[in-house]
Amino acid sequence: MAKPLVVINVVGLCMDQIGPDTPHLRAFAEEGFACPMGTVLPAVTCSAQATMLTGKLPREHGIVGNGWYFRDLSEVLFWRQSHPLIQAECLYETLKKEQPDHSTAKLFWWYNMYAPVDFSLTPRPSYPADGRKLPDIYSDPAELRDEIQQKLGDFPLFKFWGPTANIESTRWIADASIELMKQESPDLTLIYLPHLDYNLQRIGPNDTAVAEDLKAVDAEVGKLLEAARTREAEVVILSEYAIQPVDKPIHLNRILREAGYLRVRRETLGWETLDCGASRAFAVADHQVAHVYVKHPGDLAEVKKRILQVDGVEHVLDREEQAAWGIDHPRSGELVVIAAPGAWFTYYFWLDEKVAPDYAPTVDIHRKPGYDPVELFVNPDLKVPMARVIWRLLQKKLGFRYYMDVIGTDASLVKGSHGRLPQVGKEATEGPVFMASNKKFQRDFMKMEEVRECLLAMQMN
Repeated sequence: MAKPLVVINVVGLCMDQIGPDTPHLRAFAEEGFACPMGTVLPAVTCSAQATMLTGKLPREHGIVGNGWYFRDLSEVLFWRQSHPLIQAECLYETLKKEQPDHSTAKLFWWYNMYAPVDFSLTPRPSYPADGRKLPDIYSDPAELRDEIQQKLGDFPLFKFWGPTANIESTRWIADASIELMKQESPDLTLIYLPHLDYNLQRIGPNDTAVAEDLKAVDAEVGKLLEAARTREAEVVILSEYAIQPVDKPIHLNRILREAGYLRVRRETLGWETLDCGASRAFAVADHQVAHVYVKHPGDLAEVKKRILQVDGVEHVLDREEQAAWGIDHPRSGELVVIAAPGAWFTYYFWLDEKVAPDYAPTVDIHRKPGYDPVELFVNPDLKVPMARVIWRLLQKKLGFRYYMDVIGTDASLVKGSHGRLPQVGKEATEGPVFMASNKKFQRDFMKMEEVRECLLAMQMN
């Protein structure tokens, strides 16, 4: 049996960030090795994790983004949790076949519900019928949820995403991982640390304040490294993408609406919602990549032409062109749009703020038909923003229905994004990283599709 293996996913980390602000990461790189890693299109959480675990591109594993248009439902769904959505064999499935007594702990990596692993923890809020959202997690075994939260307190969901997201969620995940490793000694432990994702999008990767975020996440990595050393485990530290500076939001759905391709529904109370099934074309925005679903083949050429004319769009891939990028899967849009450096895509489809959907000024990752990084900000137009937040939280604690309308729709607030592939020669700043304690696997560059085989080799020795 090989040594235990701990894989730490430090979201948003790139080679150029490893230095004086990250003493634990720097020492780890010096003792083992570190190299830039390639990524996949789109360079987003769900697609990257699926590629690392399966060794396949999105065309084979089917995870074409953090969300996509479910054609049979005529709905856009983001951040689904069900493991069967991955259409290729994952690392832990292969290990179980080869070693029936092999055990895996999957801790906050995505597609974690009903995953064929021995231990899983993942965010899963509770939604009572009165409209509240309560912090909670899903676990397997089921009792693990209560055991961990009794020791560490409730999972800080509102520190995991939204305007109050900070190091507390990463610290909780690190502490939970250490507890589980002590209790269960899994052979493979997959750990997800999200902290860098927050301020790198809020203030951009070039802001000097990012140094404090690097120090904070490095401290949590240090705790995990110490726990791994206690178990004499091999360690891999990696990331999914690097975050690049942006200053140009592009509203593809508004462009398609003005051209007559996108339809909306006027709801009873006056606001608009996107009517995907009735639209001839609409975009599912996911950071710097967007899937454009085109109902009628006869519209394809004109839709592609219109989008190519948009300032800030670099590529518009049709089905044939998608093959060269590894994203030609039935779940993909008829067109896949890639932003130019400095640009990113919003999901916004309304033309008048007065009829913006009721979920627009809230943190609502499941109802929004696209990714919305503006959820990381309190609306700067609120006269007394914290008073609004405190009042809404008081309503929640008292058990009242409440409308957590505390964010805005000013996309210019966002200063960092990801999704496009790194520019050639800029992998150290625009691409993810791969680091390992075992120099036997050292190389100058790691393809993301090679991660699975590397981890498999570490566990099969």
